[in-house]
Amino acid sequence: MEKRTLGRTGRDVTVVGLGTWQLGADWGEVSEADAREVLEASLEAGVTFYDTADVYGDGRSERVVGRFVADHPDAGLVVATKMGRRAEQVPESYTAAAFREWTDRSRRNLGVEVLDLVQLHCPPSATLADDATYDALDALVADGAIAAYGVSVETVDQALTAIARPGVASVQIILNAFRLKPLEQVLPAAAEAGVGIVARVPLASGLLSGRYDAATTFADDDHRTFNRDGSAFDVGETFSGVPFELGVGAAQDFSRLAGDLPGDVTPAQAAIAWCVAQPGCTTVIPGARSADQARANAAAGRLGTLPEEFLDGVRRLYDERLRPVVHDRW
Repeated sequence: MEKRTLGRTGRDVTVVGLGTWQLGADWGEVSEADAREVLEASLEAGVTFYDTADVYGDGRSERVVGRFVADHPDAGLVVATKMGRRAEQVPESYTAAAFREWTDRSRRNLGVEVLDLVQLHCPPSATLADDATYDALDALVADGAIAAYGVSVETVDQALTAIARPGVASVQIILNAFRLKPLEQVLPAAAEAGVGIVARVPLASGLLSGRYDAATTFADDDHRTFNRDGSAFDVGETFSGVPFELGVGAAQDFSRLAGDLPGDVTPAQAAIAWCVAQPGCTTVIPGARSADQARANAAAGRLGTLPEEFLDGVRRLYDERLRPVVHDRW
């Protein structure tokens, strides 16, 4: 699989990685054995980049990933974690002492002395604009606790604020066929600054797989049930902020576009490959709940150049059906 340099980390990562939110919480129950099977299958398929967070299962995802990485010391794996959502989401929570505490906990969970990449986990905008935030992160790098830092953001404006900071190595942002706004300013700005872009939610919480219809239901402990109104966290994280019924219909249109691609390409693979194809995108982190899903996702990183007809069709679909709902919100 193609590799690209993840911004100012200087590390090369595969264009398709693995997001591990599903292996921790909020997507229904996944056993540790099943989680390990997903991780092993992704590695066998060529994946070298793994994204986790201290809040996924209150550290469960980090611990599972840490044990997996320890068993493959020569595989050249890069692990990104995130911190900041175990505290109240107010600027006062984001102090140097808190950063140190959260980082030390992640180091223990992952079983490493130095974290490859730590990302602030969708902090308030004021935190991203505060010089003290970056002073504290720079101190962690200087002390050898972390090799590099980045941010995970909700909005384009937050991304641009972070990209302007010289120490920010990467920005993680929602980017998919239902969320095109980052293409306008964020990806060009990141490319010019040498900042990596990690595209998350590439399947719009599964909508772009084309497997759902209006009658589809999810488990009570799945965020696709309990966060449709944004009551638990930013609603943009669930179905990319697209109302479910609208999203189902748009996903059917997307599936028809994917069906015209050469070869036996699934809608999910087409959605991941679309992200990979965007100039300035470094890596895409779909999640997986089974080994088969992990292998299929990784295969999307090998599809190569996509036809212009497909790319144009995605743009038309967005402009006609989704832009009025999501474009100005994030």
